[in-house]
Amino acid sequence: MKKTLCLFLALLLLSFVFNSTALAKTFEPQNKKKTKVVEQTSRAQREAREVELMAKEVRKELVTLPFYGVFDWLEGRVEPDGTVYLRGDVTRPTLKKDAERRVQKIEGVTKVVNEIEVLPLSPNDDRLRRAVVRALFNSNSPLSRYSLGANPAIHIIVNNGRLTLKGIVSTKADSDLANIRANGVSGLFEVKNELQIESSSKKK
Repeated sequence: MKKTLCLFLALLLLSFVFNSTALAKTFEPQNKKKTKVVEQTSRAQREAREVELMAKEVRKELVTLPFYGVFDWLEGRVEPDGTVYLRGDVTRPTLKKDAERRVQKIEGVTKVVNEIEVLPLSPNDDRLRRAVVRALFNSNSPLSRYSLGANPAIHIIVNNGRLTLKGIVSTKADSDLANIRANGVSGLFEVKNELQIESSSKKK
């Protein structure tokens, strides 16, 4: 009787150990999968934060360049691998070179692809630039506040008689007014209004 009881208990114990091991093996892949997903999500979030911080640093370096003004526009796109693509239009060849040198010194930047275009020398374009400035920013214009500071909120890019308005304004009404006034400048072949509205630009 005792032998039978001991044998039964031994079999019961072996059965419990076997079932527990099998159950652990069943859940093990699922736990590993969940851990991997969490790690991937955390890594992606960390990379996104690093890209965002680097993009802010790139923007800061570009807008504080010497001689960067109302007739120039620079922007940079940062990739997760540290590559920075520079784009825009400048009136001075030195600005293109200086932008690349500045951005190369930022911590985390691995490569700079410089796609900035140097605007051609043109007395007619110079005349149009001055005319657009007067049209947008004269003393009676509600847009005059956008011309203040070392880095104006509205930038005027003229290339072979074609105007592009770049930058950020507070309201759509200001954007529309800038577009109307620019279209009133004689001699322009085309006007592109690429002004962003402050509230919508912050959401991006």
